[in-house]
Amino acid sequence: MLKYLIVGSGYRSEYYGRIAAKYPELFRAMFLCRSLEKAGLVTKHTGIRATQDLNEAIAFSPDFIVVAVDREHVADVVEEWVLRGFPVVAETPVGSSMDKLRRIWDLQETKGAKIVSCEQYFRHPVLAQGLETVVSGLPGKPVSGYLSLVHDYHAASILRKMMLTYEEAYVMHGERRSTPVVETDSRYGAFYDDHKGQEVRDIVHVTYESGKTAVYDFASTEYRSFVRSRHLTLRCDRGEWSDRMLYYLDEDNVPQRKLLMSSIPERYRMLDTQALRDIRRTWQPELQLDTEQDEYAIASILLDMKEYLSGGASPYPLKEALEDAVFWLMVQEAAEKPWQEIRMPEVPWRE
Repeated sequence: MLKYLIVGSGYRSEYYGRIAAKYPELFRAMFLCRSLEKAGLVTKHTGIRATQDLNEAIAFSPDFIVVAVDREHVADVVEEWVLRGFPVVAETPVGSSMDKLRRIWDLQETKGAKIVSCEQYFRHPVLAQGLETVVSGLPGKPVSGYLSLVHDYHAASILRKMMLTYEEAYVMHGERRSTPVVETDSRYGAFYDDHKGQEVRDIVHVTYESGKTAVYDFASTEYRSFVRSRHLTLRCDRGEWSDRMLYYLDEDNVPQRKLLMSSIPERYRMLDTQALRDIRRTWQPELQLDTEQDEYAIASILLDMKEYLSGGASPYPLKEALEDAVFWLMVQEAAEKPWQEIRMPEVPWRE
C-alpha cells in the first residue's frame, strides 16, 4: 500500500483525497492544510484525515508528497519537500516562470530529487487508445494537428504525444479573443437564467522545425458548458484521428475506419469501477473527459509511483513536465503579442 501526504486544500487537492477513499486497499492519505477550518472542510468532502501540524504530517511517514497548491506556489512547495528528503508528485504546472522551472530542473540534477508532474490527460482511456494507434503508425506519419480539448500545459502534453514532436523546437504565433457566451454550467452547479459571460479564447499556431504544424484553440468555457464541445484532429499521411474516429488505409490501401473505445490496460485493472464500466458501455460520439476518468488517470500515476520509488521509470518524466510549462508560458506571450513570432527560450534540460 502506498501512503501519500496531500499538501493543499483547494479543489484539485480533493481529487487525491477522493482517490484514497475510493481505493483504500491501494492508498492511504492525509491532508496538510494551513488552517483548522480548511482541514475540516477537506475531511468533510473526502473523508480523509487532515492536519495543520507539520510534525504530525511528517510522522504519517508518507512514501511521497502530493503538492496540490495554486500554480504560482507549486515550485516553491515542491522545493520545500524535496529539501526535506521526500519524493514529490506535483500538480500541474511544475513551475509558473522560467526561473522556477530552471530551479526545479536543478533540484533533480544536483539533488537527485524524484519529482513527478501529475499530468493525467494522456491517460484518459479514449485518448490513450488514440495515442497508441499513432505510435503504432496505423494512420501514418503525423502532418498537422488541431486541439481544442484541454488548456495550456495539458495541451502541450497531448500535442507532443499526438504529433510525435518530443525534442523538436517550434515557434508560435497567436492571439486572444473575448466574445459573449451564455453560461450554462460551473463547478458549483448549472445555470438556467440565460445570463451571459465572456468567453476568452486563445488561438495559437505552432510550427515545428520538421515542418509539422498545429493549432491550439481553447477557452475555459469548454470544460463546463452544455453548448461547447471539445475536439481533437490529427492529420497523417495515411489517415486521420478525429475525436473518437480513426480513418486509415489498410495494407491493401483500402480505406478503413473504426471507433476508438475506452479500455483499461491490464496493469490498471484494479482501478476499474462500476462508474468507469458504465461510461465504457455508453455511446458517446464526442470526446468526454469527465471527472470519473480524470480520477482514474490520476490514480494510475499514483499507482505507478510504487515502481518509480523502487528504481523504475518515472510516470511522467520531469523533462516533459518542464516542456509543458514552457509551452504554457509561450502561449500566454503569443496571446499578449498578437501574431508576433514567439520562440522557445534556451533551457538547460535541452542541452
